[in-house]
Amino acid sequence: MRANQFRTHTCGELTKAQVGTVVTLSGWVHKKRDHGSLLFIDLRDHYGMTQCVVDLSNEALRDLEKIHNESVITVIGNVVARDVSVINPKLKTGEIEVSVSEYRVQSMAEVLPIQVAGDEKFPEDLRIQYRYIDLRREKLQKNITKRNHMIKWMRDKMWDLGFQEFQTPILTTSSPEGARDFLVPSRLHHGMFYALPQAPQQYKQLIQISGFDRYFQIAPCFRDEDLRADRLLEFYQLDMEMSFVEQEDVFAVGEALIPEMMKIFTDGKCTVDSNIPRIPYMEAIEKYGIDKPDLRNPIIISDVSDVFAKSAFSLFADAVKEGSVVRAIPAPTAGGMARSWFDKMGEFAKEIGLRGLGYLAFADEVKGPIAKSLSESEIESIMKTTGVAKGDAVFFVCEKKDIAAKAAGKIRIRLGEDLKLIDENDYKFCWIVDFPFYELDEETGKVAFSHNPFSMPQGGLDALLNQNPLEIKAFQYDMVLNGAEICSGGLRNYKPEIMVKAFEIAGYDAEVVRKKFGGMWTAFQYGAPQHAGCAFGIDRLVCMACREPNLREVVLFPTNQRGQDLMLGAPVEVSEQQLRELHIQIRKKG
Repeated sequence: MRANQFRTHTCGELTKAQVGTVVTLSGWVHKKRDHGSLLFIDLRDHYGMTQCVVDLSNEALRDLEKIHNESVITVIGNVVARDVSVINPKLKTGEIEVSVSEYRVQSMAEVLPIQVAGDEKFPEDLRIQYRYIDLRREKLQKNITKRNHMIKWMRDKMWDLGFQEFQTPILTTSSPEGARDFLVPSRLHHGMFYALPQAPQQYKQLIQISGFDRYFQIAPCFRDEDLRADRLLEFYQLDMEMSFVEQEDVFAVGEALIPEMMKIFTDGKCTVDSNIPRIPYMEAIEKYGIDKPDLRNPIIISDVSDVFAKSAFSLFADAVKEGSVVRAIPAPTAGGMARSWFDKMGEFAKEIGLRGLGYLAFADEVKGPIAKSLSESEIESIMKTTGVAKGDAVFFVCEKKDIAAKAAGKIRIRLGEDLKLIDENDYKFCWIVDFPFYELDEETGKVAFSHNPFSMPQGGLDALLNQNPLEIKAFQYDMVLNGAEICSGGLRNYKPEIMVKAFEIAGYDAEVVRKKFGGMWTAFQYGAPQHAGCAFGIDRLVCMACREPNLREVVLFPTNQRGQDLMLGAPVEVSEQQLRELHIQIRKKG
């Protein structure tokens, strides 16, 4: 770094090698400690911290005592070695300090609304309102820097893998599928709107039709949806598409990219399992009760409907005869847990909508509310099917198939947490494949796309013409890491007749397809290659590398959970003149 009037060095680089030299440092006053005749100032910049010592007997330096924390100052002074007894091994600069001879105040700080030094927690809205102060904190500085390095690494790796980087438009057209669009009114075209892209889906397919072979982009995406800790209104993804490929070719890229990245950016403290299984969607639902299973959790759900159908436990037996199923969720090492713990699990079951939760506990004897209703051979059959042994327990959910699967999945997750079955230092991946192409919309009861409407149905046009839509599978896949979906993609539908038929089944006639997807539909008429791709969620990957539970801890300027930017004040009302230019009139909520 070139020396100038503000600094000869950063606050993170001075060592004993500079002892005896005069240096200039600039930064924020992190902390002050008044020791009577001496004032100690921890001076901080992006690179680190240096302890500066001010002799208050020097009248020219006394005003430093009055400066608030987070004021920006420049100091000039001599580098001296610390006494061995006061060396700070936690700081890179911990062996030295700077004896201040001159200083300049660059910017005086008022009393802070939130503190930078220390570990005090502040309300999220306050942190977002004063994000530029919040970002000075060490953890956030590290998180955002790591994000920057991860994105650079991804970009370099994609180039190494033979991909080219393209930028697709931000102002695009509205799509009838997926989340709600953010709409942008057009001033030049009265009554018409652009949409911000939920993803560059159509454009990246058009890039392949244009003859470019391997595309990627660090793409901004926008979705007007309800917010949670793992969702924001705008986010970034590593978007990619490839021509003349099969599903496994996409997997090969993902497996060359993400496991290596996580190994590098977890600082070698974590075990990354790069042996990535392919799990069909239905198998995931049956074994784990969810389509994004955390494979660190060893619990596997089993079906024991046959055992209970013939048992004396009439509550389950009668339900099975009427079409319900019984799912068994093992609880390793839980056989000796107190009755109160089993009662809490029962309360949890009611919280997730179940009427109750049966269980067996295998201690010195088999215990549980349903134990007396089962024969010895039925209990042995349950133990064999679930793999439990003495010292374990097993819980049972009896409901209709879909309800039972989801509930069993939630109980599996809860047991993994309660019984401490998950090693936080493990990173386990899987690919979920063979997603259903369609599903029934819960509100309308009509057939709707299950995942991405641009995916190729397995079986092609023949499947669309001759199969029950709800039995058709898609060439659609997700990569899952530790229970979080980090990637979604598919083989693309590139044949216009298949595209039209697929949308027709979902309730969109050919005219709607041509109107909504006219550019892509027309492009398919002029020679389109088989192509496939996916997109990796950058914010979520950074979160996982930083071990943060909330995306707002790895994004520079996030909105709050109501989608508000409290720092700059968005969204805001606009002037009547702006509305007139756009030919828009606001209709107030009634």
